[in-house]
Amino acid sequence: MTFRTKRLIKAKIENETGLTTNGNLSGGRFFQEDGKPNMKVSGLTFWESINMYHFLLSISNVQFILLIFTSFTLINLFFAGVYLFIGIEKLNGLIAVTNVEKFSEAFFFSAQTFTTVGYGRINPVGFAASFTASGEALIGLMCFALITGLIYGRFSRPRSYLCYSKNVLFAPFKDGVALMLRMVPYTKNYLVNVEAKITMAMRVQEGDEVKTRFYNLNLDIARANTLTANWTLVHPINEDSPLFEMKKEDIENASTELLVFIHGFDESFANTVISRASYIPDSFVYGAKFLPMFHPDRNNKYTVLKLDLLNSYTKVELPVAFE
Repeated sequence: MTFRTKRLIKAKIENETGLTTNGNLSGGRFFQEDGKPNMKVSGLTFWESINMYHFLLSISNVQFILLIFTSFTLINLFFAGVYLFIGIEKLNGLIAVTNVEKFSEAFFFSAQTFTTVGYGRINPVGFAASFTASGEALIGLMCFALITGLIYGRFSRPRSYLCYSKNVLFAPFKDGVALMLRMVPYTKNYLVNVEAKITMAMRVQEGDEVKTRFYNLNLDIARANTLTANWTLVHPINEDSPLFEMKKEDIENASTELLVFIHGFDESFANTVISRASYIPDSFVYGAKFLPMFHPDRNNKYTVLKLDLLNSYTKVELPVAFE
């Protein structure tokens, strides 16, 4: 057991992460780069594993719109086929002649019934056609009620709207070295009373077992009254840091992962929002510092925040060698 491993074991360990400490029971990183848990769940039924409500809330806007239009088209194709099966003559008011025109009339009559528009030129005749049309109208009402609820849920769901830098930098800081990453809000949903926490996960050999140890990284500033511009999280690497005296090779061999947790109050949603991010050694840059992201405008009345500079940095010399 190396000196650095002993030092890590003596450091203050975080025991409230909710993550397993047995290194042999976890695969890969704990969280993906975007903060989503890196976990697959088994033992559920197909529909339980999908969790349809969460799926419909979490897919992208483009996917959601495409799903609505696809479902609308398929439902009306189905009912158009039902009307053709019952008999196209059961739809009174048709002016179609060819089979294509008849199918087109049946499809658009289905769409009018599904949306409860009912222009009136075509109407069902007989029990079978009338029963099918009434059932389709009921299904249409239920579907549009469901879509309305989903749209409201998607727009009203609190989100953090934070972007994180792609890299974590080991940069000069107060005659020493600090670990730095930064984030920035990318909409006008400003956060207040923001708190940040960084937990470091490292796998260490303890006897015959591989254990995952979690350490809270003390931040130079862990709270902010408001977050309207970029915020650089700084962890000074001093004698109180578990990274003290560690080299690049040690950090990589320990499968180090930084877990970033942010929560604050969103004024627009009037609710607390939470954001997560994760970094592994592939995104660590040794000997660099971030470039400024904002500057005053020409009239010196506003501050211009340049989001495209979030990941910009320049290489610098460090007072401590990590190689």
